[in-house]
Amino acid sequence: MIPGATGELCLRWAAAADAGPFRTLAAHDRLAWDGQDCLTVLAAAAAVTRRVRLASLVLIAPLRATALLVKQAATLDAVSGGRLTLGVGIGPRPDDYAAGEASFATRGRRFDEQLDSLRGSWELLVGGGSDRALVRGARHGDGYVHAGGPPRAFKNYADRALAAWYDCERTGRPRLVGTGYFALGEPERGRADLLDYYRFTGPFSERIASGLLTGDAEVQEFRDAYAEAGCDELVLFPAIPDLDQVDRLATALT
Repeated sequence: MIPGATGELCLRWAAAADAGPFRTLAAHDRLAWDGQDCLTVLAAAAAVTRRVRLASLVLIAPLRATALLVKQAATLDAVSGGRLTLGVGIGPRPDDYAAGEASFATRGRRFDEQLDSLRGSWELLVGGGSDRALVRGARHGDGYVHAGGPPRAFKNYADRALAAWYDCERTGRPRLVGTGYFALGEPERGRADLLDYYRFTGPFSERIASGLLTGDAEVQEFRDAYAEAGCDELVLFPAIPDLDQVDRLATALT
């Protein structure tokens, strides 16, 4: 989703991540944005990786026909040797729905209709910031993916996700996934990208950009605080399209 992230860079990034200490390689999903298609780029990554899981975090499900999405997910899971994590949500941006000629107002109802069909051999995570999203994850998914923010915000949602899980009388425990952004050694470039990507939120984009991780110590503190808050897996997205960010992140985490 970063301007300047070519197809070649995505493949080289995937191969570098697979060779590193990482567990998951993830992609965002947007329609009204100059970026790669989520499922297509994950399928391409499957061809140059052997170990890491491949995750959509998160795919805007109501923009897609349900049967087609299930077929695409099953194909990606098959060609990757069962490495797909399908994260789905409704998306917060009206322009994506306008571009897809889909109803923004009824996206939640549409998503509810899709969820039963989206179960498969893959791990299914549900994202979103509403109480309804937490209930969806508890009823239909294997866990919940949080949209990002400080560890205390994740802890709040994690506790609510657990409560919803047990309210729905699910056994075991949901998988809780957190997300964040990093730009190691390039803070201003990274902040500019986040301000652009989240400009639809207005002044709130400044708060998002202020949470950008720009140094090794920040990455380590963020990781440890998320783990303490109950996070099972933390996925960090780059805010600049430079291949050396893979090695920089690996160094920060080891």
